Amino acid sequence: MKAPRFSYARPDTIAEAIALLTRFGEDARVLAGGQSLVPMLNLRIAAPSILVDINQISALNGLTVEAEKVHVGALTRHAHIESSTDVSKYLPLLALAMPHIAHPAIRTRGTFGGSCALADPAAEIPACSVALDATFVLAGPNGERRVPAQDFFQGALTTALKSDELLTGVEFPKSKPGYAAAFGELTRRKGDYAIVGVAAHGFISQARLSDLRIVIFGASDRPVRARHLESELEGKEASSECIRRAATALDADVEPRDDLHATGETRRYLTRTLASRVLSDLMKVGVS
Repeated sequence: MKAPRFSYARPDTIAEAIALLTRFGEDARVLAGGQSLVPMLNLRIAAPSILVDINQISALNGLTVEAEKVHVGALTRHAHIESSTDVSKYLPLLALAMPHIAHPAIRTRGTFGGSCALADPAAEIPACSVALDATFVLAGPNGERRVPAQDFFQGALTTALKSDELLTGVEFPKSKPGYAAAFGELTRRKGDYAIVGVAAHGFISQARLSDLRIVIFGASDRPVRARHLESELEGKEASSECIRRAATALDADVEPRDDLHATGETRRYLTRTLASRVLSDLMKVGVS
């Protein structure tokens, strides 16, 4: 199929992009990497009156390492993040997740901000953003505002981003000494969206876990903190058996959904199994 008719604009600055979004509101769609939007246009799932192409806005591109945080511009390509030594050093969880995103051709063109703004429940970057306590920087006609990752994702394909706002970047606290990260997902084929996935980040000292942030994705309509599981493991010496028993606490954290890929009950089992594996990997990283 072919996309419906639409107008096209290519602003050079953030201010110009916001002016267009303010003018057209819900009738506008932002074009970044286009890896999700273009297929949606061609299938006529999306039918905007205007595309606002932000690829010329250089201020949205690249990584900046600051004293306490790493800023990732919304236009930064997945491949750039995957190959970044700064990401490997300061955001190891993100580095672990990047190779799981689709395929190299997609990662070459797809953007960090595009994945976040789309908010697919099975996507890797939103889950890592919640696990790393990231902050989303949104620019609008009234200036900038910052939204915690936990509040940014509000449902399937739904975020806190308003129609007259542009996601300009994401700020991540640097991972501190003693913290470890682990990541895993289950897919039908390599490169598919996850049936279920787990992102974990926490402090490990003398084989004990603390300050855990465990996020489940693919099982619900958004990335979900496994707070009951985190509580079960807080301060404990986490052996494989301890982790396996604690994973049953996930039943109180997520209510897996049925879809054409798996039943909710299947997802519940897979979530427990995968969480046990990922947390075991986290312990191995922490004591190595």
